[in-house]
Amino acid sequence: MNIFCGSLPFSVGDDDLRRYFEAYGEVSSSKVIMDKYSGRSKGFGFVDMPDDEAAAKAVQELNGSQIEGRSIVVNKAEERKEGERRPSSGGSRGGSSGGYRGGSGGSGGGGGGYNRGGNSGGGGGGGRW
Repeated sequence: MNIFCGSLPFSVGDDDLRRYFEAYGEVSSSKVIMDKYSGRSKGFGFVDMPDDEAAAKAVQELNGSQIEGRSIVVNKAEERKEGERRPSSGGSRGGSSGGYRGGSGGSGGGGGGYNRGGNSGGGGGGGRW
């Protein structure tokens, strides 16, 4: 079973996460998700346990437990279909604003660029100069 672990302290690493779950059974893998720019933990991760019964017990007992003073969230991870991504802000939901060259704007605004204001949808931000 693939298990989601959220609200982790930033000091928790892959091996720490593995140790918390090994008390309940075999752990195939443990991974704390790191920010690719800063290299810091994003505060969540995933654990894979081959024994579903042991995994269910770990989820039940660890959800809401305390690690370094933080109450963590532990539940069964939802399977993600190949290539599926969550929508990001901006784009067709309302556009972006300004910037040196301006945003492209969706149905709710955007535009801008250099010294010009927005001219599409509901307006938009001006440029940075």
